[in-house]
Amino acid sequence: MSRAGRPPFLFLLLLLFMCLLMLSPLCGCHPQSPASIRSTLRTESNHTARGGSTTAAEVAGYADVAKQIIDLAVFGAAQNRSYTRLARFTDTIGNRVSGSHSLEMAIKYMYNAMAQEGLDVHLEPVKIPHWVRGKESAEMIAPRAESLAMLGLGGSVGTPPEGIEAEVLVVQSFAELKHRASEAMAKIVVFNQPFVSYGETVAYRANGASEAAKVGAVATLIRSITPFSINSLCLSLSSPHTGLQYYQDGVKRIPSACITVEDAELMWRMAQKGQRIVVRLTMAAKTLPDADSFNTVAEIRGWQHPEQVVLLSGHLDSWDVGQGAMDDGGGVMISWEVLSLIKDLGLRPRRTLRTVLWTAEEQGGVGARQYYDQHKVNMSNFDLVMESDLGTFTPLALQFTGSDAAQKVMAEVVKLLAPINTTKLETHGEGTDISPWMQAGVPGASLHVADSRYFWFHHSEGDTMTVQDPRDMNLCSALWAVVAYVVADLQDMLPR
Repeated sequence: MSRAGRPPFLFLLLLLFMCLLMLSPLCGCHPQSPASIRSTLRTESNHTARGGSTTAAEVAGYADVAKQIIDLAVFGAAQNRSYTRLARFTDTIGNRVSGSHSLEMAIKYMYNAMAQEGLDVHLEPVKIPHWVRGKESAEMIAPRAESLAMLGLGGSVGTPPEGIEAEVLVVQSFAELKHRASEAMAKIVVFNQPFVSYGETVAYRANGASEAAKVGAVATLIRSITPFSINSLCLSLSSPHTGLQYYQDGVKRIPSACITVEDAELMWRMAQKGQRIVVRLTMAAKTLPDADSFNTVAEIRGWQHPEQVVLLSGHLDSWDVGQGAMDDGGGVMISWEVLSLIKDLGLRPRRTLRTVLWTAEEQGGVGARQYYDQHKVNMSNFDLVMESDLGTFTPLALQFTGSDAAQKVMAEVVKLLAPINTTKLETHGEGTDISPWMQAGVPGASLHVADSRYFWFHHSEGDTMTVQDPRDMNLCSALWAVVAYVVADLQDMLPR
């Protein structure tokens, strides 16, 4: 046979080799789901065709995946799932204060529930504060008898067994207290501060006891840190708000509690008329030795960079009033729901999606701080940290803290949320539990929701399932899942 008539063997061999190269991403070398394979091929195609595509083009390529997530969460089989899970959890466990048996029951409940779903779950031990409220009461005995609804503040010392009976000094600010310091000796200081914002006004709850003790007061009663009292809603519930307070080093520790807006204003009006006000306060509060507890961790490991992490979170503990449904049961459930939605769709991102349910957030982010200390050696592998702890009402925007370059990426990611009318990026992320990461330069994100009622009910008996709405939780779940998945699957980590 002549040379011209021979089969082009070398050409066929070369063609076969090229085919194998094209098929190699579909082999078992990377344990991707079909959806992940499509995402990978889509992204690589963009880069090849355009000689290095823009971030906008890469992110826009996730529009179909984002729509699948939104459809499943809002309209599909997962509709109302996060709400149903939250109702079942809170109705079973109730409130979950740090150090309590109910908190440990909650941790076991969530561990078992996520493990039964087939998620990779484990517990990481931490030490947490154990404050016990005990029996407490407050009563105005002059100028007339009036029972005062009150809640001792977390970490407060108790009164002597017989209680404290003393005249009241009512002030509206720290500045007024300082100006009237000579009148405060041996009195119960009542702070009737106006609500400006939670971030500003909470200083009275946090520092009121120490500031009053510096001028000789024997106890403090603080107007609840809320813009709108529950009593004003014409409910039968008279509900003050609790929360954490701090004692300053070297300052005498005196009992501290919150009272309702109405009772604080009542005593203010009496004081303005020159009436002598006397209150009897009894609190059996005490602090026990730190308790053993756990952060609860569940994850879907990334197929390409499992060591790199997009972290979602909410806190499992609550105060010992209400159900902790809003603060922060909703944040817990949507952070779990992200993993469920991604698993249901058969997706697997390049990086690991990790949900962490913090313990002892209400005591100052104790569980999160210990987690940070345990994992900060791998700080460079944390791509994005996300926390939902301002309610799961109608989502308005994603709050984000990161470099200018990271903000540009996230602005494109948020555009994928147009189907749920959430396309706004606010460049100021918040969150007690994720603040150590953000301070270390790791990008952080949180939810901005529409409903200002969060601070009407937060830290009070009003924090129950009644304030939650299933459709709102669907929308929050969809937002949380789209952002987490897309960031975890992009070619590159968010720029620092």
